[in-house]
Amino acid sequence: MSVRRVVLDTNIVLDLFIFNDPRCTALRQSLQGGTVQWISTQVMRDELERVLAYSHLQPRMAFYHVTAAQVLALFDAHAQIMHSAARAVFVCKDEDDQKFIDLAVQHRASLISKDKAVLSMRKRLVGLGVQVAAQWAPAVSEHAI
Repeated sequence: MSVRRVVLDTNIVLDLFIFNDPRCTALRQSLQGGTVQWISTQVMRDELERVLAYSHLQPRMAFYHVTAAQVLALFDAHAQIMHSAARAVFVCKDEDDQKFIDLAVQHRASLISKDKAVLSMRKRLVGLGVQVAAQWAPAVSEHAI
């Protein structure tokens, strides 16, 4: 069985662990089945922790009966923390997303993001061995390294 690396942006993590978005079903199964290795950094975890404290997110978390501590525990259980990556050749228009691109490029990992600035970089990043998609799907995993 081949294990593929993936970088998840913060909104995908929210979809995965709070909103139980059906578009994350294949990703959840791949993580649980061990066919995907989610790589992240401490900076990405810190961003998630900060986002989980946003006041507008609290009612939604309460609705789904999920706490910030539970989400962070799931992050810790599934994500492998790596060192922050060097700046990639291509720079994202949204500086907040650059860390995801840098890590994916350094490790030639698939990058899952719904962010338009990231998705607009698909063609440039594929040349660096990075598949970019809005959701995890077999078509993405087949080309990931």
